[in-house]
Amino acid sequence: MSETLPEAKSLFKSIRVALAVSGVVALIAGLVLLIWPVKSAVIVTAIFATYLIIAGLVYIGLGIFSGAKGGWSRVGHIVLGLVYIVAGVIAYANLGAAAATLAFVVVFFIGISWIVDGVVSLSLLGRDGSRVWTLLYALLSIIAGIIVLFSPIIAGLAFWLLLGISLVALGIVQIVRAITLGKDEKAFTAAQEGAPA
Repeated sequence: MSETLPEAKSLFKSIRVALAVSGVVALIAGLVLLIWPVKSAVIVTAIFATYLIIAGLVYIGLGIFSGAKGGWSRVGHIVLGLVYIVAGVIAYANLGAAAATLAFVVVFFIGISWIVDGVVSLSLLGRDGSRVWTLLYALLSIIAGIIVLFSPIIAGLAFWLLLGISLVALGIVQIVRAITLGKDEKAFTAAQEGAPA
């Protein structure tokens, strides 16, 4: 038992630290999104542009150094790499416009996916046991998709706001979990120390 108690304490401490760190990161990210929405969108776009450039370099490397692939595959990797790099450089050239475009594209695809999801749900209506709920879900999904498509700016702002609020709430909950886990650790330790050997 003497070996189990230090291991348990170490496990509790590791979990508490992980919860606390993830909670603080989520809380800070949520506050940044809410306080500086435009700057944070630009930062997200810069991260995405950096990813595009790195991915482009990797694809070019695959195309050049992969001797096992055929000629067209190598050319395809190089072309795809160049497209990624060009897209990343264009995004860096005007991060504000790229952020707005990226937000518009994401919101547009969300609207389309909701409409498609609603249509697919309608197609399953005859086979589903809960027809009323399936119909309600399908109609709400289609209506929400149409609203998003016809007001992408408002939908984008709402999504960003919801993301920020969610991150703040999740961060606070994680921090509280880390604190309450300390109480659980003390109760566990007391129970283990008081248990007969």
